[in-house]
Order: sequence, then structure tokens, then C-alpha cells
Amino acid sequence: MTRTRNLTVLAACVVVSLLAAWYATAQFAPPASPPPTGSVRLGPEPGDDVAGYLARLPAELPPAGVDALALVQFGAELTAPEAVAAAGGTVIDTAVLRVPLPRVQTALRFEPLDPGVAPDTALRTARERAQLQADADAARVGGRAHDVASAEAAALAEPGCRCVLALVVRSDRAGLEAVMARSAVRAVEAAPPGTADRELALAPLLPEQTVRTDPPPDDGPVPPS
Repeated sequence: MTRTRNLTVLAACVVVSLLAAWYATAQFAPPASPPPTGSVRLGPEPGDDVAGYLARLPAELPPAGVDALALVQFGAELTAPEAVAAAGGTVIDTAVLRVPLPRVQTALRFEPLDPGVAPDTALRTARERAQLQADADAARVGGRAHDVASAEAAALAEPGCRCVLALVVRSDRAGLEAVMARSAVRAVEAAPPGTADRELALAPLLPEQTVRTDPPPDDGPVPPS
């Protein structure tokens, strides 16, 4: 009887310990990472060799006559008219905006373009929405993050902002090959035909990533906004 009672007490202690551990985890564990934005990645993986990434892209273009979404990545951030010219002959779906600041990490801002609107006008509206996002970021953070977001907002407020880093476009193989041949374009990565916008996870090359896709430095001064 004593042995049975001891085992019962031990089992009760184990249950209490497990419940306590569960409670502590539920109360204090960090939140789960957000789900990925899509299942089809366009852009290099972190730490990729840049030359190797660029070399494999031509083989991923769609077959002749088949439309596909593709990430058009520029060698440097462009103005809206420059970006439209570089993507000429395609349908522009999404703009990736980024304010370049030397040795300062700035946000990638993904803006779908309004359908049925002239590309120049749609990109202007996208830039204005990105400016509002940067203003909102500056209002909710402090310190260096506030200063960076404020500088981004000030740059995005300029109509001539050089802040179009990449575009998602839709075209067939011939159209994408024409885009690849333009001097402002660094890379074109096509998604498998049939991929929808919502399935894309975008991670364009940054201009300063020339050897590996490592995070850029973040030790430079932030310009006043």
C-alpha cells in the first residue's frame, strides 16, 4: 500500500511539473514567426553566391509563347520613368521600393500597382503609399530606426526619387529576354508558369550585393530628414 501511495504521489508531482512548464511556455515564450508570404521564392537565398545565382536564371525562363510572372531586378534603384522603360513590353504587377542610403539598411516596400492604370501613374501612387508607410514607421519607433524611417519618407516624397529596386512583371519568354538585354536590368527570375501573385515570396538582389547575398552594413550616418 505504501509503495502504491508513493507512486501515486510521484505521478501527481510529474503532472504538476508538466502543467507548470506548459504554463510558463504559454505565458513567456516568444511569438511564433509569421508565416511566409508565399511558396514560390523569387530572388536569391541568404548567403547565396551572386554569380551562381545569376548564371542559373536564363534556364528558368518560361517556354516560348507562355506567360509567367518574373522578378526584374535592377543594378541600381531607378526613377519611376526609368523603371517603366526598363520593363517595356511587359505588364507591371508589383513594385519593390527601397531608398538607398550609404551603409544604412532601409526597408523593402512591396506595392501592388493599380490595375488598368498607366504604369507611370501607378508607380507614382505606389511611391506615395510607400511614403505613408515610412511615415507610419517613423511614428511608432524611436532612435536610429525612427531616423531611418524619417529619411526614407523624405526621399519617397520626391517625385524623382531613385527608389524602384525591382518590379514583378508578366510576360512571355521573348518579352522577358528583351527586358534582360536592357542595361539597367541586372537579373530576371521567372516563376513557374501558372504561379499566382499571392504565391510569390520576393527577395530581390540589392545593388551592393556583388559577391554573396549577405546583409549590407548598417553603420553609416543617417541623413537628416
